[in-house]
Amino acid sequence: MLKPSSLLLALSVFTSAAVIPTFANADALADIKKSGVIKVAIPQDYPPFGSVSKDLQAQGYDIDVAKLIAQSLGVKLVLVPVTSANRIPFLTTKKVDLVISSLGKTPEREQVIDFVGPYAPFYLGVFGQKSEQAKSVAELAGKTVGVTRGAIEDIELTKIAPASTTIKRFEDNNSTISSFYSGQVNLIATGNVVAGTLSKNFTKKPLDTKFIIKNSPCYIGLNKGEAQLHSKINAIITTAKSNGQMNRISVQWLNAPLPKQF
Repeated sequence: MLKPSSLLLALSVFTSAAVIPTFANADALADIKKSGVIKVAIPQDYPPFGSVSKDLQAQGYDIDVAKLIAQSLGVKLVLVPVTSANRIPFLTTKKVDLVISSLGKTPEREQVIDFVGPYAPFYLGVFGQKSEQAKSVAELAGKTVGVTRGAIEDIELTKIAPASTTIKRFEDNNSTISSFYSGQVNLIATGNVVAGTLSKNFTKKPLDTKFIIKNSPCYIGLNKGEAQLHSKINAIITTAKSNGQMNRISVQWLNAPLPKQF
């Protein structure tokens, strides 16, 4: 007969062994299929990737990609609006299953989450009116540039801007855009697609490309350790590229086909 101390030890080992596989076998894809719901973080103020239509419905490139994935999985789609700063925390705290929010891949982010893609072409640049002289990063010396806090353009510009550059950070994309059109800043750092859309909508103050900060195509973000979900989403995007679905989304929202290298 086991002594009380030995019995407790045996029970402790048994309990630990029983619990460990529960965590080891955690599977986000299985959970999504079981619940019949996939929660996706999307932008709500970053056209044409994500915005709110006149009838208050989410619309844009990222929303269409989220719909494509949900339809392929055969589950209900729940869209979760996020900002550049909170989209990764929403993922790592499991408030969402995926991030499809014009998310660029960086070495720093790769330490925290995994990526699938790319699914959309995108480059970051500094933009302003044609009369504003800033054709290189060196010419930002002494100037003020508006950026969205935590966005990849904020991260990349901070790395290369001269020490005398003032980087004015705003909490969301609408505030960054408003800062330019209200005259708070003469330059903003954003994506080429966003700048193009703004120039079409605000023809009296079109944005001119000053210089490119970084070529940064959009990726889908998911939590680390989710091999099954990663494989499934990768297969969906690969199929959508080959059958023309992704190209149709690109033409609709970017007015251009996907690059051949995609």
